[in-house]
Amino acid sequence: MLHPQYPYETFIRTLPVKSQYTKEELLVEDLLVGREGPVEMYYAPHNEYINPLAKVVLVGITPGWTQMELAYRTTIQSLQKGETFEEACKAAKIAARFAGSMRTNIIKMLEDISLHHYLGIESVSDLFDANCSLLHTTSLLKHPVFVSRKNYNGHSPSLSNSKFLCTKIIHSFPQEMSKLEHPLIIPLGRSVEMVLRQLPEQTMGQGYKYLWGFPHPSGANGHRLKQFESAKPEMIQLLSHLKGR
Repeated sequence: MLHPQYPYETFIRTLPVKSQYTKEELLVEDLLVGREGPVEMYYAPHNEYINPLAKVVLVGITPGWTQMELAYRTTIQSLQKGETFEEACKAAKIAARFAGSMRTNIIKMLEDISLHHYLGIESVSDLFDANCSLLHTTSLLKHPVFVSRKNYNGHSPSLSNSKFLCTKIIHSFPQEMSKLEHPLIIPLGRSVEMVLRQLPEQTMGQGYKYLWGFPHPSGANGHRLKQFESAKPEMIQLLSHLKGR
């Protein structure tokens, strides 16, 4: 399922096919969504795609530069093959969702809490297969956010203290979730969890299931393993309870 309008499509179609893009090529005014001081949000096509059949949603803070660059690379290659913009967005989503070491870390931790048993599949890694419809990945901040051209980490400025960022979350995340059939939502890290816990029920609606306690999977999170081991028993218990319903 895709949004009906793509205001950045025309500019994206002017970009050449390349094996790698630089920030100078993509962090440009034509792709700027908005800014507040040194905080800037740029459009990325992969989060246009929403999988309405998903049973699990992994929620990050915001796509990083690695995801953004890969999303553009995939989108432009798909367009050059004659695919529609909608098809290109889907291809970009499949390629870019938590690409790199984060995906490896996510799979390992979700295997350890037996998410695959909850879903009735052989392996968590199957979720990332192109033909698997059980997974939807997204971010609180739909498009990549940078602070002084560096990846935004959720802390400086804090999500709760930035009116610009909070407004972006309120205007996109609940609406995106409303297109899904109440899947299990897994916030990746404490910053995401804090925001989701604070979203008013009238904003999100009722009936959502959350797996609290999952750490941010970035290798830069030095406390990742300790946080995971601490929350692991409760997460396993919750999945077992949900499976038994």
